[in-house]
Parts: sequence; C-alpha cells; structure tokens
Amino acid sequence: MLDKLRPTATGLDLLPAWFLRLGAPVFCAPLAQLFNQSINSGVVTRQWKKATIPKNQLSTQPDEYRPISITSVLSRALERRIVRAYIYPAILQPPAHLHFADQFVFRPTGSTVAALITLIHTVTAMLSDGPYVRVLSLDFSKAFDTVRHATLMEKLSTLAVPDEVYNWIKDFLEGHSHCTKFGLDVSPFADIMDSVIQGSSLGPAAYAVTASSPRRQRHR
Repeated sequence: MLDKLRPTATGLDLLPAWFLRLGAPVFCAPLAQLFNQSINSGVVTRQWKKATIPKNQLSTQPDEYRPISITSVLSRALERRIVRAYIYPAILQPPAHLHFADQFVFRPTGSTVAALITLIHTVTAMLSDGPYVRVLSLDFSKAFDTVRHATLMEKLSTLAVPDEVYNWIKDFLEGHSHCTKFGLDVSPFADIMDSVIQGSSLGPAAYAVTASSPRRQRHR
C-alpha cells in the first residue's frame, strides 16, 4: 500500500505521501499492525477523523467554501483498503432487495462509457415502440451532502461485509470534524453530523451504497 501511494495533499499530521513511500521498508510492519488493530477492533483513531479545508484565496460566495476535507494520508490509504477489499466485492454480489445495475459511478466495472451505452440502448429500444422519447437530466453534483448516516448504515448492514468492517465504518462516520485553513490562520473545528466526507476514499463508495435502489418486482 505504501509503495503505491501517489502524490497527494497532506493532512493535519503533515506526513507527506513521498515520505511514507520512501520509508516503506521501515514503516510497513508497525503500520500494518496499526491498520489491522484498527479494523479488528472497529475503531478509528481520533487523529484520522480530523480534516482540514485549505483555501488559497478569500471567497465572497458561501458555496465557494463547500468543504473538500483533507484527512491524513494514512487514513485515506486504510479507507481505500476497506473499499477495495470489502465494499466493492459486496456491491458485486448484492442482496436480493438492493439494485446496483443502474449505477455507473463509484462502483467496480462502472464508467461513463457504460452509462452512455446504456442510455443510447434504452432510448433506441423505446423509439421502436413510439415516435419520441423524453429524457430528463438531473444534476447530482451535491449529492454527497444528502447522505444520511442512518440510511447508509442500514443498507450497509445488508451487504456481505464483516462485522468489524461495519463497525469500523460506523466509527469512522462518528466524531468527524474539520477546520478551514487560510495561510497561517486556522478556524476552530466544526463537527460533521451528516453526509459523507468529501475528499475521503470512503465517501464515493458510501454514496454508491446509499444510492442503491430496491430491486424492481416483475409482474407477468
């Protein structure tokens, strides 16, 4: 995991990715123990729940302060492990009552190309039975802000994820806070009571689980 770290923004612990990658031969054993203990106990260290929102210039519009939280590089590395080893395999084999086939983002095997092909196929099939087709396009650019933790955890509990991973995600969502940093000025920490953390590796997968819809019943 350390060898595959890419250049990325540094969290409040100021540990850069290049330093962790360079020192991987020395850091790998204690970090592996730390990661395994965190997953097995279902507990996320408090330092990994604190994020910063850096701003390079003053903004005049409130929506320009929409948070993209930057957490620790180590936190994001463990989040990616949770997503790839547990959540993605569970999404590929969902329970009978959840439907992921109409999602093309933040899930394995999904892509923009697949979404366009599906749209064209659906429109073409509908045109064979009618003179025209109405297509409604909605902007979900702020969809992450609509995620309720209770809904996410309820759907996650039905997926095939180990109990300790479920507990780890639940603990990860609780007690999160972030501050805004502009130059040398740092604001007080504000608690995040809802939504998924934008900028985290767990956020996109969490949204995909929340957006999963009940499987449609087919009637003859």
